[in-house]
Amino acid sequence: MTSAMVLIDVRTVPPPQRHPLIFGTFDALAPGQAFAIVNDHDPAPLRFQFEKTRPGQFDWRYLEAGPAQWQVRIARVAAGTPSGVSSACGGGCACSGG
Repeated sequence: MTSAMVLIDVRTVPPPQRHPLIFGTFDALAPGQAFAIVNDHDPAPLRFQFEKTRPGQFDWRYLEAGPAQWQVRIARVAAGTPSGVSSACGGGCACSGG
């Protein structure tokens, strides 16, 4: 088994599948585990969704902050389950397509 961090390049994932993939990956993590995403825009709306649906459960660190590419490390810092709020993209970000 390797300790390499999973890297998800969401630029290659169809927009409607991005947030469900990211939240599903996060929800499968044990505390102390992390993964990273690569995107072509600042995924700040995704962070707001994490804050709303998984407060206190994650750590968000920018590894690269644009302008052409953004990379964020998302770690699980505490066990928990999502709140009753949907984790699907609400359309407030560029990932929802156009």
